[in-house]
Amino acid sequence: MSEHEHSHIYIDAEGKEHVHTHTHGGIHDYTQAVNEYRKTFPSKQDVLDKTPDPAVREMLLRMEQLGFDTTFDRFDQQKPQCTFGLAGVCCKICNMGPCRITPKSPKGVCGADVDLVVARNLLRGVAAGVAQHGIHAREVMLALKYAAEGKLNIPIENKQKVLDTAKAFGIETENREFKEVAIELADALLEDLSRTVPSEYKTITACAPEERQEVWKKLDVLPISAYHEVFESYHRTGCATDGDWKNVMQQFLRCGLAFVFSGVVGTGIATDSLFGVGHRMTSKVNIGALKKGYVNIAVHGHNPLLVSRIVKAGQSEKFIELAKERGAKGIQFYGICCSGLSAMYRYDGVIPLCNAVGAEMVLGTGALDLWVADVQEVFPSIMDVAECFKTVVVTTSDSARLPRAEHYAFDHHHSNIADVDILAEKIVNRAIEAFEARKEIPVFIPPYEITAEVGFSVEYIKERFGGMEPLAKALESGEIFGILNLVGCNNPKVVFERAIVDVADIMLENNVLILTNGCASFPLLKLGYCQNEARERCGDGLKHFLGEDLPPVWHMGECIDNARASGVFGGVAGVLGKKMMELPYAMSSPEWGNEKGIGAALAFRMNGISSYHCVEAQVYGSEKVMKFLKEDTQELLGAVMNVNTDPKELAQMILKDMRKKRDELGWK
Repeated sequence: MSEHEHSHIYIDAEGKEHVHTHTHGGIHDYTQAVNEYRKTFPSKQDVLDKTPDPAVREMLLRMEQLGFDTTFDRFDQQKPQCTFGLAGVCCKICNMGPCRITPKSPKGVCGADVDLVVARNLLRGVAAGVAQHGIHAREVMLALKYAAEGKLNIPIENKQKVLDTAKAFGIETENREFKEVAIELADALLEDLSRTVPSEYKTITACAPEERQEVWKKLDVLPISAYHEVFESYHRTGCATDGDWKNVMQQFLRCGLAFVFSGVVGTGIATDSLFGVGHRMTSKVNIGALKKGYVNIAVHGHNPLLVSRIVKAGQSEKFIELAKERGAKGIQFYGICCSGLSAMYRYDGVIPLCNAVGAEMVLGTGALDLWVADVQEVFPSIMDVAECFKTVVVTTSDSARLPRAEHYAFDHHHSNIADVDILAEKIVNRAIEAFEARKEIPVFIPPYEITAEVGFSVEYIKERFGGMEPLAKALESGEIFGILNLVGCNNPKVVFERAIVDVADIMLENNVLILTNGCASFPLLKLGYCQNEARERCGDGLKHFLGEDLPPVWHMGECIDNARASGVFGGVAGVLGKKMMELPYAMSSPEWGNEKGIGAALAFRMNGISSYHCVEAQVYGSEKVMKFLKEDTQELLGAVMNVNTDPKELAQMILKDMRKKRDELGWK
């Protein structure tokens, strides 16, 4: 092959490999691969025909009947999606552009080539994801600090978590007041989030396996802080700064570590310390669980602080009686996206309904009186539906305002943080007022409701089994073939929630235990995979391991609770005396759609666990960047990114790789 020829492997929707060779002066013609990929995108009709949840189907038809468009209508209206955007070759960083890199125009105005443009776009995407999880992290870390200092009048529920974590961080706990320990722990987490002077990243030192720390140190990708790496990423990808695509991808790896250890692990520590780990419980799920005649309040987003106080106020005798005085049967809370998942196993009676993409369909029932929209994952489209049904939308973060919504929030400087209960009570009062004003609004609730087992924390698993040894033994013996973390967001580039279910079915048939959290967990909750009875979907080995009282899909919480899946992976590896990269583990986000999804998958690859997806990153334009993601990191990290637009083929890829790991270990 000449120096100007390039080959590219593409896996189509039928699982067939296509090899394209191109000779365009060093730039391959990416249009053929992009066009083939674009053909796999479903239409709204495909969603109606193939979505696994009948409630989704009914609500899509209902929304159409009422004249509302949904994510799926708007996706169809955007077709055909921009070839340059899908390939990642459009650069609009400076005002000399925008530039698009093609065989006819191989460099942008500044001289950036296709590899640099694609790498810069990818780095900016993951940096945005670090910032988004980082804002969530900052809120709960500050809340822990303020609670310990007495500025925030809420209890620290899990004192043992604070003390155990403090010891791991090297913080002295003996003969000290608890609040001093909690403040020092919160400060350590905040320092890792925002440090400017290079120093030890304490969350990595305390929480990452030593073997991985050595790998990252050798690669020189240990971050300074989450804030710094985002700062550096936007500086590095600016006009006329870093011109080496390899150096840009080095920063990509640093962002992966900042994402996981501040945005996920640090957030999890602060959340579980302040609000408690929660407990295993049985929850109602899906739209059919909506109740007529109640003051119905939905909590939507990512920030647990104000949500915790809203739920407490709404479940108090004072507000229940007020609701009844106004003609309601009581007050009922529902969960949308991660605020709902965080609340459901900490506070009894919070019913999870849907992920972020499904929010407008839930509003379309007309059953909600008030919708609390906090820091992120809230689509602007919800306002049009809410206004039609006179549902009051309340925003609670200056980061995430919506036109025409009411706003009850902490200010930019948190100067009113002590008013948390005042804000919470205002919101519950507003919900009761909305109930009175909406009594004539028609309500349509599809009759689909189910129960699910939730709350599978590391702590619960250790309590249930007396440690990680039984899980490790079952994995080694083959009773459990492998462990999959099935997570992520949703994306109309694949049939809504279908890919997640298809992957789950094949995994369970082949004795793979599934851990789940975040938006991808909703179809598993809604369709019975988190019920004990779902063990009938499993192969004999997994069925035997689960016994009579465990479901085959363990629901671990919101998206930052990927830290819990990592805790399971690490705990089992520790018992077996193996590296995580050696074990039959996998991470799959079949429908990933937002910038945080880049970081979530990268985080697992940084730990040596490969990721598997049905949606491609926007990197078709650069064979070098694509090769870096899908091949080169095998040597660097022991893990790669795998993509197949057919979820059943993707599942077979996961099984094949798990089988290879078992063979290398000498396990049957």
